[in-house]
Amino acid sequence: MTEGYQALTRAAAAIDLSDRTRIRLTGDDRARLLHALTTNHIQRLLPGHGCYTFFLNAQGRILADANIFVFAEHILIDAEPELRQPLWDHLDHYIIADDVTLHDDGDATFCLGVEGPKAGERLAELGAPTPSNDFEHEAWDDLTVARATFTGGAGYRIFGPTDRKRFALDRLYLTSATEQDAEVVRIEHGRPRYGGDITIARLAAETGQTQALHFQKGCYLGQEIVERVRSRGHVNRHLVAIELDGETAPPAESKILVDGKEVGEMTSAAFSPHAHKVMAIGYVRVPHEKSGTVLEVAGSQGRIR
Repeated sequence: MTEGYQALTRAAAAIDLSDRTRIRLTGDDRARLLHALTTNHIQRLLPGHGCYTFFLNAQGRILADANIFVFAEHILIDAEPELRQPLWDHLDHYIIADDVTLHDDGDATFCLGVEGPKAGERLAELGAPTPSNDFEHEAWDDLTVARATFTGGAGYRIFGPTDRKRFALDRLYLTSATEQDAEVVRIEHGRPRYGGDITIARLAAETGQTQALHFQKGCYLGQEIVERVRSRGHVNRHLVAIELDGETAPPAESKILVDGKEVGEMTSAAFSPHAHKVMAIGYVRVPHEKSGTVLEVAGSQGRIR
């Protein structure tokens, strides 16, 4: 059990998320453009607020997921590192006569996650704001503190100019958690991540991330498929959290079996020092998604959490 893992699960730790995609949109049409390209209601968001959303293609498949933060003069998109160019190209493709300019802030800014059960307490000790609702954000000197999580537990984000990163780390004075530490805690919380648990092969309804969807917002790219799925009332598979006996995590894409029959596929797994079991995430067919369902993955016995 590493020091970073202990801090994330028992106190608070800093996670360097600076390699994540950060695209800033300026121009009078920035909210309208994002509203037309995402599954959530962007145009109703006021400065200081935000949301989690999906970008879909015309077939309703997920091109990206992202956190959206609305400021008075711009909107910031925060997404996985590998989405930097694909998401930029997707946005740029749909800017035609719109008053929207894209800015790649990935190199000019830093991002730190402050996560763990005592993350809010630590920020309060420093006099930093601790927004109470997801994706709310407030200024802290020349930095921004937002309510958002990477691991799925209590968490905040601190954004700022790159040359202020060392200052922020020194001021926080927290144990640093590695990417692997954060990944284990993320899987323990059953929080999906784009590029593994969520991909272009998936429909929004399969992921279970209903907080990314707004069903009264009007037209957007991929909406027809989202509405068709909703009207039918179901999809064939859902993303679920799984626990497996043993200490060896099966590789991604391992098949999930129930009574010897294939019912799904695992997408992420890691050994949990806290549970002394392997925690995993995967897609299973709807008839088998009930909590407690006994299953097998790569020879390991387990169950749906």
